[in-house]
Amino acid sequence: MATKFSDDKTKITDQEALDFHCGSKPGKLEINATKPMATQRDLSLAYSPGVAIPVQAIADNPDLAYDFTSKGNMVAVISNGTAILGMGDLGALASKPVMEGKAVLFKRFADIDSIDIEVDTKDPEAFINCVKYLGPAFGGINLEDIKAPESFVIEERLKELMDIPVFHDDQHGTAIIAVAGLLNALDITGRNIKKVKVAVSGAGSSALAVVSLIKAAGVPHDNVLVCDRKGVLYQGREDFDQWRSAHVVDTKKRSLAEAMKGADVALGLSGPGAFTKDMVKSMAKKPIIFAMANPTPEISPEEIEEVRDDAIIATGRSDYPNQVNNVLGFPYIFRGALDVRARTINEEMKVACAQALAELAREDVPDEVAQAYGRRLQYGPGYIIPTPFDPRLMSRVPPAVAEAAMKTGVARKPIEDMQTYREKLATRLDPSAGFLQQIYASVRSGTSNRIVFAEGEEPAVIRAAHAFQTQNLGHAILIGREELVKDNMAALGLKDAKIEIWNARLSKHNAAYTEFLYKRHQRQGLLERDCQRLVNNDRNVFGACMLAMGHADGMVTGVTRAYNEALQNIRLALDPIQGERVIGLSAILAKGQPMFMADTIIAELPQGPDLAEIAVQTAHAVRALGLTPKLAFLSYSNFGNPDTDHSRRVAEAVRILDARDDIDFEYEGEMTPRMALNEKAREVYPFSRLKGAANVLIAPGVHSGSLSTKLLAEIGGATVIGPLLIGLEKPVQIAPTASGVNDLVIFAAIAAYRLDRDHRKWASECR
Repeated sequence: MATKFSDDKTKITDQEALDFHCGSKPGKLEINATKPMATQRDLSLAYSPGVAIPVQAIADNPDLAYDFTSKGNMVAVISNGTAILGMGDLGALASKPVMEGKAVLFKRFADIDSIDIEVDTKDPEAFINCVKYLGPAFGGINLEDIKAPESFVIEERLKELMDIPVFHDDQHGTAIIAVAGLLNALDITGRNIKKVKVAVSGAGSSALAVVSLIKAAGVPHDNVLVCDRKGVLYQGREDFDQWRSAHVVDTKKRSLAEAMKGADVALGLSGPGAFTKDMVKSMAKKPIIFAMANPTPEISPEEIEEVRDDAIIATGRSDYPNQVNNVLGFPYIFRGALDVRARTINEEMKVACAQALAELAREDVPDEVAQAYGRRLQYGPGYIIPTPFDPRLMSRVPPAVAEAAMKTGVARKPIEDMQTYREKLATRLDPSAGFLQQIYASVRSGTSNRIVFAEGEEPAVIRAAHAFQTQNLGHAILIGREELVKDNMAALGLKDAKIEIWNARLSKHNAAYTEFLYKRHQRQGLLERDCQRLVNNDRNVFGACMLAMGHADGMVTGVTRAYNEALQNIRLALDPIQGERVIGLSAILAKGQPMFMADTIIAELPQGPDLAEIAVQTAHAVRALGLTPKLAFLSYSNFGNPDTDHSRRVAEAVRILDARDDIDFEYEGEMTPRMALNEKAREVYPFSRLKGAANVLIAPGVHSGSLSTKLLAEIGGATVIGPLLIGLEKPVQIAPTASGVNDLVIFAAIAAYRLDRDHRKWASECR
């Protein structure tokens, strides 16, 4: 029953972490206006005199603050820094990066706006006195990284004093995910929650929150033995506080080893080494072991597997299956609580959240998750908790929380139509933030990719290759002079990095590459010495030969050479996929669904048949990303008005697709961008076949496509990735010149992902 684990650790350097948090704008948050601020009238409405109207309305009816301000979608993330992650008491200011990170997760996973507040006091009363006055500004309070037992006092008092949800995620977030996993582990092993015996290592805030919630979910009080550093909390002990005393039981067992003997479940919320192999051996058949200490669990999954082959295992780590990850809980429990304007978050709401997560893991996993992880996850010992990238979380968990709030009477604004609410939630999140994570997850879960970084002597390229490799995205190969590459690595602090280096001039494959190139081009005017010179001196040619001869799986280049020049040299060794053409596809990540535009780099003035083929290839590439393509052929003409040579080219492409019987995606054109993206504007054309907004735009020429994407990136606030090269027989990505480390990692990952794979075949195999 046990799942085999691999020690697949994702590592980052200290400098990479500092660079990430610094960047062009320090920190991870900014504030954007949600209303237009372009005219004097806008300012008058936003501030004076217009603002006086909602002010008076709220004064007359305080509930209207939820309608006229951001209160109903705003959570404060508050800490005093006394228990930062696993680092301890480092103070309020040091906790700010963590609190900003928590705010980012609120936005990314539940579209909740959040502001971090660091309170510089260790005095619980002073902390309470500060926070209790913040109720008018926020819809909820998320307490974070506050040490026990002060955290118990602070949370209880604030819940009494405030009429909005107050939630200490370190305690309850872990508890919710642990209970979700436990419910499924009990289901898989055929156990009755009323009869299960549980041993718990740890009696801090997280441990006690987990214990309280598993009891609320149905585990009998007397069946749970909680152990602190001194042993079991048994009846007769008097050396603990009121919170631990709530979990005292009448038992003769005194140590953790005794508590685990014959236990069905072991929950670890303490520290490394708390569980031993002998303890694990002594447990009941098919034991359930959640070793949740982070970053080092109470016992490693590998150690458990050495003595038990029937265990279900969960940890707090992302590099093992069944991660007890708080991000599955707090965004969605607050989403549900905010949407019904709950006064508090009670035990029933937490249990509802855990049950919804457990039920979701039992269902068939959608294609989006299969795409993200490169395999079809299936309910069982290795998958008892949903993944953070499951798109169903948003529409399934908050409704369960909201319903529990309504049933228990803490909701001030009950939801009348839950189905409509679920549908609204499903369309609320901006998936662009998850676009790259899905690609990375898919690449990590696949076979190891050997990616060539052609300009291997460049510092940015070396750092990108190191990041690519340490993020477990594949095996990096740098092309360059070994001595210079190693000198640059040392200067970058990467002296000990193990990155493969190939010197084009000294490679043992040099003669074979020259022969290969000469056979390809001897009738196009290239002499053998020309081919030898290209292999020796041009790293793009050399790298492309590596791919052609099967010595690597993909390549990224472009930092030091213009796009067209780089592509021209690569094409000396690589051909297009048979029956296809090489095109450039740009991914546009902005508010709403990700959007794609092609061709943005290759086809200068494509004719109708060319545009039709570009459309088909682009649609397949977008589908390979797990998205349903909805395609619009762009023009300055709408369906023949005006009728020009340019618009006729586009209209011809549409007619070509109309005549084909193998087209399995929505398409329409010719049409302006406004018509393509605005369904309401298309009402004047009732015959249009396109439903909703297009997410794939086919540009009528490279000039319009390239200019459009560059304008969107510079003044439109969009993130544009690309142009991405598709259509070559081997995956190559050419980054813009002077690209940064993160950009190069993205292009390398996309090369490893391979956008132009046969989607139909891949999809059928995935099923």
